[in-house]
Amino acid sequence: MSTSSGTPESWISSFCSLLGHEYFAEVSEEFIEDDFNLTGLQNQVAMYKEALEMILDVEPEDDEDDEDEEEEDEEDVSGGDGPGGRAHGERRHHSRVASDLSVIESSAEMLYGLIHQRFICSRAGIQQMSEKYELGHFGVCPRANCNQTRTLPVGLSDIPGEDTVKLFCPSCLDVYVPPNSRFQTVDGAFFGRTFGALFLLTFPEYDLSRTAAETAANLPRSATEQGMINGMYPHNIAPGLGRLKIYEPRIYGFKVSEYARSGPRMQWLRDKPDNMDVLDEARNFADEHGEHGGDSDDDDESMSMNGGRPTARRRPAGNARLRQRQRHNGSPMVVDVNGAESEL
Repeated sequence: MSTSSGTPESWISSFCSLLGHEYFAEVSEEFIEDDFNLTGLQNQVAMYKEALEMILDVEPEDDEDDEDEEEEDEEDVSGGDGPGGRAHGERRHHSRVASDLSVIESSAEMLYGLIHQRFICSRAGIQQMSEKYELGHFGVCPRANCNQTRTLPVGLSDIPGEDTVKLFCPSCLDVYVPPNSRFQTVDGAFFGRTFGALFLLTFPEYDLSRTAAETAANLPRSATEQGMINGMYPHNIAPGLGRLKIYEPRIYGFKVSEYARSGPRMQWLRDKPDNMDVLDEARNFADEHGEHGGDSDDDDESMSMNGGRPTARRRPAGNARLRQRQRHNGSPMVVDVNGAESEL
């Protein structure tokens, strides 16, 4: 394949231009040539060396064939042209068997996909995916209350062959099947589980609360920027969820009871607090207990009154059972014997 300028198209460019590969980013050859980025992939891909050569458009070479070529050249010089000989100076061409090409091609696609999973989590890769996200290459969320928020391709597993690629909506924090069937042949492991969350933390400036029309018109933000909560702005934390963003089934204008057969039993899954400050647990803990947790001064005072020996601080008896259960991670082997807790 070649481009309009006449230069041959690389394997990476031709792979990303195939139908159904619109979600893929073009991994740079510098990233692939760094052995550190390929750690552990040799044991996961069959015919690893040949697949890597195909991705990098490197002509296949074999050290043993090169040695045989030198020996045959020496024989040709000494014996001249014979039935099995070649003229002096003629180069030996390496060629793959046609039956091996399909195997190498599938291995190259698998290897590129696993490299792609790591590349889009790097600085250069996530920047390239950001450009595709701004252009809307990944589509929009099909949920009505998300106002066509742009989605991100993610995988539900990092292991190849377990599931296909899905679309993650940062507005409702849910995943959806791509609308076109051509994407259902793309392995989800080629994007992985890390990319979606890492993308939102890397680019917190994206305003997810704006509608698709406002995003397309590139209108300025009306609301002033607030402080960040856990690395994200409050208006970007699930803007498609919460009050007035959840569908309520009605019959003749009346709400359907939760106890009805068609009632909204799972409505709490799409709920969120009205005040997003309650999610900033670190700041709330510091405000409640002080900078050092509110225990250091009391501990120093108790140690000074007891000759430097720390004393056990009493805690409410009502939380003893909860702490015991948390210590055993809710083990069913914890039983009560005569009012005292013990573990079998």
